[in-house]
Amino acid sequence: MKQYRIICESLKASSDYRELQNYRGRFIDFSTNDYLNLGGNPEILEAAYEAGRKYGCGSTGSRLLSGNKEIFEEFEEQIAHDKNTEAALIFNSGYQANMTVLSALCDERTLDYKKAMLFFDKLNHASLYKAADLCKCTLKRYPNNDQNALEDLLKKHKDEDCVKFIVSETVFGMDGNCANLAELIRLAREYNALLYLDEAHATGVFGHCGYGLSTDYDLSDITCVIMGTFSKALGVSGAYVACFSDVKDYLLQKCSGLVYSTAPSPLVVGAAQKSWELVGQMNEQRKKLLETSEHLRVSLAKHGFDTMNSCSHIIPIKTSSSSEAMKYKELLANQGILVSAVRRPTVPTPRLRLALTLEHTKNDRAITYFCNQLYSSSFSGRTGNGPVTG
Repeated sequence: MKQYRIICESLKASSDYRELQNYRGRFIDFSTNDYLNLGGNPEILEAAYEAGRKYGCGSTGSRLLSGNKEIFEEFEEQIAHDKNTEAALIFNSGYQANMTVLSALCDERTLDYKKAMLFFDKLNHASLYKAADLCKCTLKRYPNNDQNALEDLLKKHKDEDCVKFIVSETVFGMDGNCANLAELIRLAREYNALLYLDEAHATGVFGHCGYGLSTDYDLSDITCVIMGTFSKALGVSGAYVACFSDVKDYLLQKCSGLVYSTAPSPLVVGAAQKSWELVGQMNEQRKKLLETSEHLRVSLAKHGFDTMNSCSHIIPIKTSSSSEAMKYKELLANQGILVSAVRRPTVPTPRLRLALTLEHTKNDRAITYFCNQLYSSSFSGRTGNGPVTG
């Protein structure tokens, strides 16, 4: 249709047009979310095969019809134990979980026909914004990681007769900064708000045994729902929600993404379960990953690159425009380096996004080579001098 073509042409003109890509050959990869390089792990592959042999490839139906399997319930019990919660549920994807779980929790019919109020970090993932759209709740956004602004909003609306939710990622997937979780918990407790946390990029990398930042805190006295994924550091696909038993029971009744969706493949669940187990044994690897990330951040800052507020294994490099981000993405690809160019509407500020994995080490020639290629590409606004020497 003409309208669709017009939209695509306007996106091309602003360098915000998206295309599927499939780079061939050997590359130094800074674009993958497989942070712990578990995607091709032989033990995980064998666990997938074993689950497939025992339960089949497909689940045949939703969990509430024919699709429930013993392996699902065993894995959920393990997640709940490791997340220090009463219960857990697994989902096909993080997007599905965020969108359908949060919207179900905010359902007006459940909340006595009163619109829920979401106190919402502006940099939350699109799936959380979609949940807010679906439930037609009142959205109160605050600047990224600005707990003072959040508290001001909570104070302003503390007397309103509605259920309040504080919604935040714990590690922001595009900026690489971490939420002040201690403050979010304090505010949820003080203002009687439900806390909804997205641990997609924290799962596997942060927290006790790598099971997310929330595991470093006692959440027993507040209502907290925690979503995380198997598709990033765990190298598989799917997601989990960890919560109180009452919340799980409610979601089994009202969460459309679970009630009306075919359950995940047993092969995928078997793989994710084994990956979850291995993650708990990788404390030393996580430490090295974060050390390498800090080394690269320091090197980039020394040479004038703006890595924004990153403090994790995700490092953005701010660019002046979408066209500049695409230009340097292609220049680096031509030199055998894969990075992601992230543009509007995903982020308000265009940037290159670097994802560090265990394949990168701070003394690795790949890090030095990457920095030197960035330097020679002459980013506009860069102030550093001379090549990186290691």
